[in-house]
Amino acid sequence: MNAPAEKDAAKPSNFLRQIIERDLEQGTYAQRHWAGHPADASDHLKGQADPAKIRTRFPPEPNGYLHVGHAKSICLNFGLARDYNGVCHMRFDDTNPEKEEQEYVDGILDAVKWLGFSWDANGTSHYYHASDYFDFMYRAAEYLIEAGHAYVDEQTPEQMRANRGDFSRPGTDSPYRSRSIEENLSRFREMRDGKLADGAAVLRAKIDMASPNINLRDPALYRIKRAEHHNTGDKWCIYPMYTYAHPIEDALENITHSICTLEFEDQRPFYDWLLDRLAEGGLINQPHPRQYEFARLNLTYVLTSKRKLKQLVDEKHVSGWDDPRMPTIVGLRRRGYTPEALQLFAERIGVSKADSWIDYSVLEQALRDDLDPKAARAMAVLDPVKLVITNWDEIMGAGFLDACSAPVHPHAPERGRREFMCGKELWIERSDYEETPPKGFFRLFPGNKVRLKYGHVIECIGATKDANGNVTEVQAKLVPDTKSGTPGADAVKVKGNISWVGVADGVKAEVRLYDRLFSAAQPGAGDKDFLEEINPDSLKVVTAYVEPSLKSAKGDEKFQFERHGYFVADRKDHGEGKTVFNRVAGMKDSWGK
Repeated sequence: MNAPAEKDAAKPSNFLRQIIERDLEQGTYAQRHWAGHPADASDHLKGQADPAKIRTRFPPEPNGYLHVGHAKSICLNFGLARDYNGVCHMRFDDTNPEKEEQEYVDGILDAVKWLGFSWDANGTSHYYHASDYFDFMYRAAEYLIEAGHAYVDEQTPEQMRANRGDFSRPGTDSPYRSRSIEENLSRFREMRDGKLADGAAVLRAKIDMASPNINLRDPALYRIKRAEHHNTGDKWCIYPMYTYAHPIEDALENITHSICTLEFEDQRPFYDWLLDRLAEGGLINQPHPRQYEFARLNLTYVLTSKRKLKQLVDEKHVSGWDDPRMPTIVGLRRRGYTPEALQLFAERIGVSKADSWIDYSVLEQALRDDLDPKAARAMAVLDPVKLVITNWDEIMGAGFLDACSAPVHPHAPERGRREFMCGKELWIERSDYEETPPKGFFRLFPGNKVRLKYGHVIECIGATKDANGNVTEVQAKLVPDTKSGTPGADAVKVKGNISWVGVADGVKAEVRLYDRLFSAAQPGAGDKDFLEEINPDSLKVVTAYVEPSLKSAKGDEKFQFERHGYFVADRKDHGEGKTVFNRVAGMKDSWGK
C-alpha cells in the first residue's frame, strides 16, 4: 500500500486525484497525529505524526454479497491510497443488526483480498467495525444533547413524517423540540437502558426544520431496536443511524478523503454539520474528514440492486449468489474473471461526477486484454460430429496415432508445447461441414481441402445423414506428406483451417456456455418487469471434447479455446473425475450483431 505516487504517474487524472494532490501540496492534513488505532482527539494528539499521507476507507454494510459496482469502489479507494503513500481502511458499517450476518462479513473480506488489496500497512491491520465505536457514538450523542444540538422526540413515525414537510413545504417543529437539556439527557438514558419500547422515541439532531435540504430537518441520530448484533451481542438496545455513524467512523479513523457515490451528495451538509459540532467540542481530530462523491457504476445488461439480485437467487432464476451470470464478485470470479481484469476495467472507466452507462463489452474487453497474454491455448470441439479419415489405415497404418503438438502459448515459447494424437477418427465442429457451402465458406464440403490445425491436410469426400437429414458423420481422405512442420507441409495450399480433437485421446467435458443474464440493456427500466427480460439463452450446457492437455486442468484455471474464446475450469464442480468448463467470454464482442 506504500508504493510512491510516481510509480503510477501515467494513470489518467480525475477530480479525486486533483483534490488529493491539492491537499498534499497545501499540507491540509500534514499536521494531524495518529494514535496507532481509531481514537478521539485527545488520544490521537498523544500519538506520532500520521505516517499515512492520506487515509481512505472501503465501508460496506455486511448485508449481502458485493457486486461489480463495489469492485469499482474497492479499486478506487485502495488504489488511491496505494498511489499516494496512504492507507485504505477495511471497515464494516454494521449499525443495522437485523440485516447483517457473519457470512457476508467473511465473503466481503475474501472478495477484497481476491481483488488484490490489503488493509495492513505500517505494521498495523486497519480492519475495523462501526460497532467498535458504539461507546464513542453514545458519548458524542450525549455531548450533542448537552450542547443543545439534539433532543429526544416521541412523536409517532407518522407524525414525524407529516411534520417533516416536503420540497415545497417547510417542516414543523416537533412539540418535544423545546425540551430542556436535562429532560432530553434523562430520556435518552432511559432509551439506552431499555425503559422505552421499540419505536417509542428517537434522538434527533436540532438543526433547521425549514431547511431546503430535507436531510437537515432534524435528522434522526438514534433509534430503539431490540436485536442481537453479530459483533456486540445484546449490549445495546439503541443503535445509531447510518448517517450519524458514518461521519464519526471516518473521524475516529483519521480518514482524509471519504469517497462515496452520488446518492450521498445530499447528506454531505449533515456530514459536515455533525463533524463541525464534534470538533467544536474537542471530541475529534482536526481538520476533520471531507466527503467527495462520484457517479456509481451503471453497467448495461446488469442489475446491481441487492433486492433484485436476492430475488433472482430466492426464486431460483439463478443457481445462487455465485452463479456465473451474476454481477456479484463471487459470480464474476466463478465465471472466470480475474482480479487484474476488474482492476483494468475500473481504471479504464475512471471516475466522474456525471452519471453515465458503461457498455458491458468494456468489461469483457478488459478480461480479454488480461487473459490473452496469460491463458494457455487448447483445442476444443463444442458441437461435435465425428470425422472419419477413410484412407488413414492405408497410408499411416491400422491403429496408428500420429503425435501432433502446438505451443502452450504462441507468444511464449518458454512455456513449452502441448501434445495430442491424430488418428483415423476425430471430433470436429458440426458447423465446419456444409454439403452446399455458402459463398466464402472454406471449410469442409465435398471436394474441398482443409488443414487440420497443427496436423495434416485432408480432402472432404462427403457425409452420412440420419433419417431427419442431420449429419452423423463426415468423411475425408488424408493428403499424404502434408503434416504441419514437415518439409511437405506447404506443398498443398488450402484456405481452410479447422480445429479438432482426437477420438483416441480427447477428453469428454461438460461445457457451460454462459451469456448475459438479461436481453435488455437496462433491465427493469421504466415500468418493465426485469424478470421478463431474462435472456433465455443465458446458459446452454453442451457435451464437448477437449484436447488431453486439459486432463490436468485445475479448478479456476483459465484457457483460450482456439476459435471459441476464453474458458475456465469451474471452481466448484471441476475435478474428482468431472471435467467442467465455463465460457468466460468469446474471442470478440458479438452481442447484438
